Amino acid sequence: MELIQILVQQLGVSDEQATGGAGLLFKLAQEKLSSGEFAQVKDAVPGIENLMAAAPQAGGLAGALGGLASSLGGGGSQLAGLAELAGGFKNLGLDSGMIGKFIPIVLSFVQSKGGDAIKQMLARVLQ
Repeated sequence: MELIQILVQQLGVSDEQATGGAGLLFKLAQEKLSSGEFAQVKDAVPGIENLMAAAPQAGGLAGALGGLASSLGGGGSQLAGLAELAGGFKNLGLDSGMIGKFIPIVLSFVQSKGGDAIKQMLARVLQ
């Protein structure tokens, strides 16, 4: 898949790490966007279901922190998403700093496939 090749080349991660990391970002987007909005992202990104299926479960402490943060409501849901992402990236053998490197590449890819509106929608929930 094109997105995975880009992530591997630009970040020096393995195919598995690229697939899992992209999948984690799209799973977070699915949770944060309305079903109609996510359907637009899904239409723009070929193979998105495979990426999401390959994403690891956050689990562990990060999953617990995510649950706690989301129970706080408001800004807690953003914190919960980041905690879940960090936990998932850790399960892939990547540190949480890699999340910030994945996001612009994924957004650029989505923009190239679906245009500015889709990119902006995704950026709203990932940044």
